Amino acid sequence: MPESLFLIKIHQPADMKNIVTLITMVLLVLHAAAQPKKKKVVFIIADGIPADVLEKAKVSFPRQIGREEGYKHAYVGGERSGYSQTPTISAVGYNSLLTGTWVNKHNVWDNDIKEPNYHYPTIFQLVKKADSSKKIAVFSTWLDNRTKLVGESLPQTGNIKVDYHADGLELDTMNYPHDNASLYIHNIDEKVTDEAEKCIREQAPDLTWLYLEYTDDMGHRFGDSPEQKEAVKYVDKQVGRIWSALQYRQQQFKEDWLIIITTDHGRDSISGKGHGGQSERERTTWIVTNAKDLNHYWRDYTPAIVDIMPTIARFLDIKIPRDYQLEIDGVPLIGKLSVANPVVKVENSKLDIRWKSFDKEGTVKIWLATTNNFKTGGKDEYKLLAEVPAGQQSAAFGISSYPSSFYKIVLEGSSNTVNRWVILK
Repeated sequence: MPESLFLIKIHQPADMKNIVTLITMVLLVLHAAAQPKKKKVVFIIADGIPADVLEKAKVSFPRQIGREEGYKHAYVGGERSGYSQTPTISAVGYNSLLTGTWVNKHNVWDNDIKEPNYHYPTIFQLVKKADSSKKIAVFSTWLDNRTKLVGESLPQTGNIKVDYHADGLELDTMNYPHDNASLYIHNIDEKVTDEAEKCIREQAPDLTWLYLEYTDDMGHRFGDSPEQKEAVKYVDKQVGRIWSALQYRQQQFKEDWLIIITTDHGRDSISGKGHGGQSERERTTWIVTNAKDLNHYWRDYTPAIVDIMPTIARFLDIKIPRDYQLEIDGVPLIGKLSVANPVVKVENSKLDIRWKSFDKEGTVKIWLATTNNFKTGGKDEYKLLAEVPAGQQSAAFGISSYPSSFYKIVLEGSSNTVNRWVILK
């Protein structure tokens, strides 16, 4: 700040009052500038849009929001033919996003959502546990997203309360009469988008989920078709309204907003009407984000839907409890990363462990547990097998001292952890 700002010559006592006022104003401006911006997140799931359909529809939001770096193909479905293989079904994908885990952990296998394993908390629970004053919001064309997946008011989720919501309109047949063309679903998408936009502009929740369904309905009815592309164009306009609200908040309130838009599954390659299997098209999705600190993993590898939750947690500076951190299957797509892509094989009674290291220096701790008590709310006792140079990117250990048909292996770097299971038959 220029020194001359304070070099004001006092001629009369009355000048002192003006100087004090001026200095106070300057100090207030400096104080406001020094305060960190409040961080806010919106994530949007637009149901059932394969990556190729999104690109052929020539919509604007991937370029407008993602620009050159913030659009990538992604995947759902876990490890094909592995222990984490996950059905490419809607609610299954939503919960993989919310918990950062595959179906072998969160236990939502289909849209019935019969027995979610709430021991694997959602990002909403993590946010509320870290700071109960933070506000969360759900705007959805499907009531179960709030009542079953987020688990509002359930004892298993600590009776979590969603501060703002608009959903359940699919049950309101008076105002949204069900028609054979599913136009009522489009109208509900429009309504929940309006409510989300209004809430963001006026209330600015710390974490907001907007879910849109019409694109999946058109896929099921018409498959790869002009109707499906038209539905994607509706999404383009809806996302645009949310993006406009975010820009308003950033400009008027100097907040720092992260937006992530994705889909829950692709579609079959024959007609485009179905999904649920493990074909490449059903597994291939996409992510659009305005994130500024995208890391090498985002740039050099294919991200997964389970990477979104730890990304949101990192952006919001949410400290994830260690016992759950060891269970998360995703990695943050922003900021520093230490390890990723673990591969574990058992050969000749030895664990052969490999990984990708992003640290040039430092070490990786390798932990082993032979129990899965976390699944039922308990704790697993991990044993430290070794601490090896990060750049080594491989290690092998005999397991005769740990007889079991089940192993959990965790690789812990300075910035993150990754995990793998081994299930012996």
